[in-house]
Amino acid sequence: MHIVFFNRSYYPDTSATAQILAELCESLVNDHGHEVTVVSGVALLSAIGTRQRFRHLQFFKREQHRGVNVLRARGTSLSKQKFIGRFLNYISYFVSACFISLRIERPDVIVSLTDPPIIGLAALVSARRFRTPFVMSFQDIFPEVAKLMEDFNSGAVNGFLQFVTSYLARTSDRAVVLGESMRRRLIDTKRADPSRTVVIPSWADCAQIQPGPKRNHFSIANELSDRFVVMHSGNIGLSQGLDVLVDAAAYLESYPEILIVFVGDGVKKEHLQEKVRLTGLKNVSFLPYQAKEHLTESFASADVFVISLKQGLAGYIVPSKLYGILAAGRPFVASVEEDTEVATVARKFNCGLLAQPGDPADLAKNILQLYANNHMRLHFGANAREAALHFDRKAQVKAYHDLFLQVSRKIGTQQLARIC
Repeated sequence: MHIVFFNRSYYPDTSATAQILAELCESLVNDHGHEVTVVSGVALLSAIGTRQRFRHLQFFKREQHRGVNVLRARGTSLSKQKFIGRFLNYISYFVSACFISLRIERPDVIVSLTDPPIIGLAALVSARRFRTPFVMSFQDIFPEVAKLMEDFNSGAVNGFLQFVTSYLARTSDRAVVLGESMRRRLIDTKRADPSRTVVIPSWADCAQIQPGPKRNHFSIANELSDRFVVMHSGNIGLSQGLDVLVDAAAYLESYPEILIVFVGDGVKKEHLQEKVRLTGLKNVSFLPYQAKEHLTESFASADVFVISLKQGLAGYIVPSKLYGILAAGRPFVASVEEDTEVATVARKFNCGLLAQPGDPADLAKNILQLYANNHMRLHFGANAREAALHFDRKAQVKAYHDLFLQVSRKIGTQQLARIC
């Protein structure tokens, strides 16, 4: 089949959605033999550190990466720290993507993700033009996620996003969500059809990320091998509410062996660094983004991971970093609400502790519980690795493959019936 994806972020962007989409597309090409095209935008957090350039009046350019055809839409690459930058990035990509949709070769399935939340409209119009199935893959649910914008909040904008999300959820031939709590949110708040709303979780590549020794090149180079490392790894963005981890560090200052380590980049990194500087905390460290080939050693350098999510976002966002932690065989403390996929996994597989969301004292208490109990850490870590096998990359990609075949055949049968 020829499968076309619409999403602004894609390789070399290092955002979680970009990396998940790249792995999905590459696996569909290399493991399942499909032709895949991605209508993407310019990278904002680049893995290769170079700016993508376009010729004068060039709306898009064609690229290929690991067998995937990429139609790179021209657009702005302004800082995501301000609303105006995010807005212009979204709109410029949307306009270019609408233009590109007129240039794509006939697909068998069209899929849209939610970066930006309105891009599904361009994908839907393209699907209707080609009379092909339209699959809406919800990585986030709007307008609830839009309320993260700390510098802008508009009832009119939120109302528009509510309309768009509900329309796409109801109109799509299939709506894909990341977990059961997200499925409930989409059905209850966006009136999605339960019979057409399916769960396919995010994943980790268990062959690539594996449990490793604490003492390794990464931990030695960054002076972590002799410390008890509490790590947050991944995007340092708006949804995580990571101030709670910095505040928890203040409760842990009397334990000099414990070091809080942030690994990654994102729009909130400078804010957290400034907060650490102003409070004079000596037990917090920041390290840059780590490429995939270094993740086993990076993750193995942690004794405990922390996952956090702002209150009110349960079911509207699923932290994808969970699955890499599981694959690495490390325990975690989750500062999340009860009705989240993270909490469900922690309870089901007995691989993590749950702290009250937004409560730094409770987060610190749970970190100390794992710090003081080596047996619990080892037990949770072993359980985490077992849990990871339920969310392995190959299994989840096959679920997408099966879904695309199913909707393609169903639409084809319906069209044949109408002709007859």
